[in-house]
Formats: sequence, C-alpha cells, structure tokens
Amino acid sequence: MSITSLTDTAIRKAVPRLKPFKLAGGGGLYLEVMPNGSRYWRLKYRFAGKEKRLALGVYPEVPLRKAVSRRDEARSLLQDGKDPSMERQVEKLRSRVAAENTFEAVARAWLEMQRQKLAASTFAKAQWTLETLAFPWLGKLPIPVIEPAHVLAVLRRVESRGKHETTHRLKQRIAQVFRFAIATGLARVNPVTELRDAIAPVVSVRRAAITDPGKIGQLLRDIDAYEGSFVVASALKLSPLVFVRPGELRRAEWSEIDIERAEWRIPAAKMKMRDEHVVPLSNQAIQILANLRPLTGGGRYLFPSVRTPREPMSNNTVNAALRRLGYDKLTMTGHGFRALASTRLNELGWSPDVIERQLAHAERNKVRAAYNRATYMKDRRQMMQVWANELDKMRKRERVRNSQSVSNLTRVI
Repeated sequence: MSITSLTDTAIRKAVPRLKPFKLAGGGGLYLEVMPNGSRYWRLKYRFAGKEKRLALGVYPEVPLRKAVSRRDEARSLLQDGKDPSMERQVEKLRSRVAAENTFEAVARAWLEMQRQKLAASTFAKAQWTLETLAFPWLGKLPIPVIEPAHVLAVLRRVESRGKHETTHRLKQRIAQVFRFAIATGLARVNPVTELRDAIAPVVSVRRAAITDPGKIGQLLRDIDAYEGSFVVASALKLSPLVFVRPGELRRAEWSEIDIERAEWRIPAAKMKMRDEHVVPLSNQAIQILANLRPLTGGGRYLFPSVRTPREPMSNNTVNAALRRLGYDKLTMTGHGFRALASTRLNELGWSPDVIERQLAHAERNKVRAAYNRATYMKDRRQMMQVWANELDKMRKRERVRNSQSVSNLTRVI
C-alpha cells in the first residue's frame, strides 16, 4: 500500500468550518470536509491533459486504509492509459444490464455512452434506428443467443422495402452494440461480422447541385425573388455564402455569431467530425444577418421553427423552399450548395486544401491528416469574401445580358 500523509487521528480531529476544506492524503487523494460534518473521499488526477475528480466514498463508511487502496487502483488504471471515471461508468453500465443481458438493455447502455460523443442529430438517428428497426425483433433476446440469422432477418425486413442505405446504417448500429457488449464482457462474438456480403450494397448517388455559372446566377435570382417567410428566405440567401451542411445551418444560434470578428463558430458537438468549425462571414453574409436579427435575434436560433421558437426549423425547410421555386430533388438540394461552392472555387483556382478545410471535410490520407494541422484561416477569410463577390457577379451577369439585348433591340427599331 502506498504511503499517505493523512492519519485517522487527523481525520477524527478535523472540525467542520464555514466552508468546505480539504485534508491531503497524498498521490491526489484528499478528504473533503463539509460544513455539516460530512466527509467525502476524492481523487484528483489528470487524463488526456484534463484535470478530473473521482469520488472514492464517504468517511467513515470508507476508512482511510480503503480509500488509499481505491486511490492506488485508480492510479494503476491511469498507468495503463485508462480513465478511472470512464472505467467506473462502463462497470456501472455493465452491472446494470448484466441481470437482463438482452439486446435492448445492452443497446440502451451503448446509446448512453454515445450521448456525449455524437452530435445531437446523429444520436437521435441512432436511437430511432435501434428503437424502431431492431428492438421490436431483437430487443428481448439475450445477447449471447443472438446469431447471424436473427440479425439478417431484421436487416432483410428493412431491405425488402427498398431502404438500402437505412439497412446498412442499421447493420452498423447493431454491430456497434455487439462490439460494446464484447468489450464489457457481455458477449463473446459479433454476429454481424458474418453478414459481410449478405445484403445489397448501397449505390452512391451524388446529391443534386447546380454548378454551371449561368444556372447558378438564375438560382440566385430566384432565391432573391422567393415569396415565402423572411426567415426561410434568409436561410436560402445565406446557404451559398457559407455552404455548411444543412443541419449546421438550420441549427445556427445567435450566440455562435461574432459580428465584430466576422465569423460564425460552430461548436464541435454540432459538427460531423466533432471539431469546432469557423465560418468566416463575408460582408454579404453579415448584411443578411443584420436584416434577420431584428426578427429572430431575441431568441436562440437564427432560423427558428414556425411552431415554436425554442426549436430550429425542420431539416426539410430549405429543400421545400427550393421545390417551391421550381427546383426538383434531381436538380438542386440544400446540401447541393456545398458542391456548388466546391466546384466553382476549384475552377477559380483556389487551393484544394483551403476549400476542403472550409467544407470541414476530414483528410482522407491518414498519414497526412496526422501531420497537417493547418487551418488556412487567413486564406479562408479571403476566399469567402471573394466567393461572395463572385456570387454577386453571377447573379448580375444575366441581367446585364438581358439589358444589353433590350438596348440593341431598341436601336434596331
């Protein structure tokens, strides 16, 4: 047992004060004495560069000798590269589901572990996928008895409806639940690994996007003429200027906007790659926000739902607005503004690294990703303003041509 600077005598003689105080026990261990006389064992430690606390019990139920033993166990985990707090959380989850050990119990434990890791929208989709497509058929089965045939029957049920992408997402989630079950000692094999070629592959279809400069100009003019709500019109106008993912746009919050710095900082929790993303705002984007603020600036979201300002607009609002303007799903989508910007910026000669970083894409080359930490922020700020100016040029180009045609016709007459 490790040596401690704290003694039982010192603990017994400790008199409560007006404010909580600590008695150091060595190696990060301390006893926190509360004003009401309660005494709590804590361990202070660092993991992954962050300072953390771990509760080790209440004195005298947990005496000094036992607290020291628990401290040493936690420090042993740290030496093995494990976070004691996370290990405890996993053990609690394992204990909670061990009695039932059903697929649903394990899946819900896995979901709870993912709540802080996944973006809110991704977590909601994962929860819906399991609850709706897996639990009704696998939920009550004990994890150890589930075989590939059980999982395949569930997947076939979704696949038979032509939902190939959903089928693969469901397969992925079930596999993740089983990997969690194996890691926590609740299962020995993952039946999903036997289903590698058992379902039809997903045929990738590019999201519809307009990339021809002339057609982009017409799209921009149509957006300017949109006669729907001012909030939706603002979202449409901002889309080509920031070209973020539709989910990031609709859930934009005023607290993330810094007008003085001309930037929009999207928190990591909202991003697909779980890294904070900065969107430099052009003068044109700032003007759109300035016009929008009097209407929605008193609330949380830039683009609140029409039903309740406490929620953002739905994920189909921008697409519905495009349909209203006459652009079907095979021509243009909300996600298509990203392809529109990427295509034209590449054609205009901007560095692919700068464009990809602004799109918040992950580096596909793993070796390069490990070394390339550049954010290219200076270049990105310049690019976003040049891009906004280019959009204005494309918007006006056809108008100028039409004006010249009318002028020439007048001279002929």
